[in-house]
Amino acid sequence: TGMKRYLRELKPTVFEDIVAMVALYRPGPMQFIDEFIKRKHGLSEITYMHPKMENALENTYGVLVYQEQVMQISKDLAGFTGGEADTLRKAIGKKLVDVMAKMKQRFIDGAVESSGANRQDMEVFWKQLEDFAAYCFNKSHAACYGLISYWTAYLKAHYPEAFMAALMTSDQDDIERLAIEISECKHMGITVLSPDVNESFVEFAVVPDKKEIRFGMAAVKGVGVSVVEEILRAREDGKFASVEDFAKRVSTSKVNKKAWDSLIKTGAFDTMADRSDLLFNLETIQGYASKLQKEALSGQTDLFGGMVEGLAQPTVNLQEAPVKHTNKERLTWERELLGLYISAHPLDNYDTYFEEQTVPLTELKSDIDGRPITIGGIVTSMRTIVTKSGSKMAFVKIEDKTNEAEVIVFPNLYEQIGGSLIQDAVIRASGKVNARDRDGNVTADVKLIADDIQLVDDEELRNYESHGAKMSRPKARKLPANAKKPKSTGLATEKKAESYTVITSEPLKKLYIHIKDPDDQQTLTNIKEACGEFLGICDVVLVLGADKKSAIKMPFRVDPNDALVGRLVKILGEDAVALK
Repeated sequence: TGMKRYLRELKPTVFEDIVAMVALYRPGPMQFIDEFIKRKHGLSEITYMHPKMENALENTYGVLVYQEQVMQISKDLAGFTGGEADTLRKAIGKKLVDVMAKMKQRFIDGAVESSGANRQDMEVFWKQLEDFAAYCFNKSHAACYGLISYWTAYLKAHYPEAFMAALMTSDQDDIERLAIEISECKHMGITVLSPDVNESFVEFAVVPDKKEIRFGMAAVKGVGVSVVEEILRAREDGKFASVEDFAKRVSTSKVNKKAWDSLIKTGAFDTMADRSDLLFNLETIQGYASKLQKEALSGQTDLFGGMVEGLAQPTVNLQEAPVKHTNKERLTWERELLGLYISAHPLDNYDTYFEEQTVPLTELKSDIDGRPITIGGIVTSMRTIVTKSGSKMAFVKIEDKTNEAEVIVFPNLYEQIGGSLIQDAVIRASGKVNARDRDGNVTADVKLIADDIQLVDDEELRNYESHGAKMSRPKARKLPANAKKPKSTGLATEKKAESYTVITSEPLKKLYIHIKDPDDQQTLTNIKEACGEFLGICDVVLVLGADKKSAIKMPFRVDPNDALVGRLVKILGEDAVALK
């Protein structure tokens, strides 16, 4: 998302622009992207510390981006040989501090003697080179990545169905990537269809003349490539007319019960029979198939079939299942075996409720950091940890029909609701938006710190009376004059993050605790236990000694609510606790 935003601002006109963006869009050099864009569009002046640097830096508008540029500058400006330039490149690329230190004087003296450069300017440039070592990138690599990006962007734009089918095939073993790609298909207006024994292949396949992609059967858990190849071999004689026909023609030795079960549950036989009925009769179907195929191998079927034309063949009678599986159960099967919901979404019946009672997860962005909000969705996964005080807290991933998000549940709330936070539970969560990293910087990694969580069960949905008013998104914070865009938390986060008009919000308060006697172990233990029960996002600073001359920032954070402050006041007194 971040790369897309920057490319729209850059408006690349030459391939070199894409190569440079590949090298710049990483932690470290990202700080230069805005200046790079301004220089391209004439909003900032393109300057060079020395005229002999222009030849190396003109394609990147005077911004140092690649290792190869350093090599060229060292030769053009400082008179380095090719071997010396390559040694410098290796030292920078591998962060060889000792080698860099040895070459510093050689570079500066060479620039002064060969090119008449200002020694002080060269000292400044060498400092830039040392900083550059922290993030420098090889241009040849960036060019390769840029070319592949250019090709795939072209294919996605002009052959979207074929491109997405190929992409999903390459990632069919990575459920998380597959879910992202199928969501992208929806945004592109491409429908991803369930597996089908008459229509699917090993890989994801384009449905001719339609904006549709058919799920590849090999991507279904429990169905391997050999199973699909056997189904395709049997299908060469024509499509399967019924489940009975499929059982006759497909080898039982290659398509076992597990494969049958997975194909049924993911809808691969939906055009032939009901999933519940098929599962209820699965042993009967397999027994029938096994009997027929054994007889065929022994020659009995051919013998009797050849004697009397039209002789009735054995058949299988499917009994109606006494209990039908619910849509919710069927969608759960799809998620377990395909990694996502295909035929429907478990929140389809919740549209009105969530529109009026929650804000869509796409609206959970950095510009509302610190704002109260209510969101909702279905629990897709949960990770619990035990805090230092021995209590449990949880990181709950939820998704609605627009996006996914993480909800942080601290011990006090977890104690009340933790037992109900199971996969596929539908919840409504209220709390504060948190887009801060450990250092208090606003980032693109946005979470919800939950104050309250409610289960939304079928009964509540049935009894809900719509009032027609949609819940509005909290207002974004105003952008201060000195505001900066939030720091990236790395490419993994950037891949998931929504685009944002991001704004830095007001600084978080800190909880200051005055410890008059730092040697009082019991008091320190009491403070630690109290803080351990109220973990949150607020820093804790211990101010030590009667004279308050030293302070220590604690390695944990707290929720500085009235209950915690009250306990600390009881331990230390009114004047020893401050939130500011």
